[in-house]
Amino acid sequence: MITQNIQPGKISIIIPTINEAGNIKQTIATTQRSTNIEVIVVDGGSQDDTVAIAGSLGVKVISSSPGRAVQMNTGAALASGDILLFLHADTLLPVGFDEMIRAALQQPGVIAGAFALRINADLASLRLVEKGVYWRSRLLQMPYGDQAIFMTKAVFQQVCGFPELPIMEDFELIRRLKRLGKITILCVPVITSARRWLQKGVFKTTLINQIVIIAYLLKIKPARLRTWYSQGKFFKF
Repeated sequence: MITQNIQPGKISIIIPTINEAGNIKQTIATTQRSTNIEVIVVDGGSQDDTVAIAGSLGVKVISSSPGRAVQMNTGAALASGDILLFLHADTLLPVGFDEMIRAALQQPGVIAGAFALRINADLASLRLVEKGVYWRSRLLQMPYGDQAIFMTKAVFQQVCGFPELPIMEDFELIRRLKRLGKITILCVPVITSARRWLQKGVFKTTLINQIVIIAYLLKIKPARLRTWYSQGKFFKF
């Protein structure tokens, strides 16, 4: 187990993007109510105005090969902060996130963390999804990428960053981090877009997510899982 002694330092917020023109401005806006941070947008080849919008907001914008893991690793390699926060482009940070992160990483035995999750739609079924995320995160210490995972840069380098998989990169990173120490879950939520649940339906999306996890644990190749996931080949209805 690693015991960290993190002094208040710079937080590098890394946002991977592909065609996020509709979300990126609001997401970046939630990072600005903070101190001693930098924002790095890592674009994987957007065909819309994502890059122009991000650039107009005064944050660092870089290009990368597409793929969330590759993009986040690229951003982390260029980050100047002592702490890394990986933020999805459709996810909003709470006020005071910077202070919460620094305080969390000061706790004995804590080597990484994430936020609770709020899904931005008024559906009772999504409240059930949030409860499931809450208990999974706390009991199993298994937050996912949409919960804004954070850790020190030293710890990130120790686990060799995100495994550059086409899918399940956050799941595998958390498994590696759990071997080093505790992953804390902050009570305050980030707010993430409901678009992926609304697109396929809450039940179907949740079921597909669980099938992907089980298939991954059964050693089905991530490239095949990614194809099945993107083409909806798990089942048809």
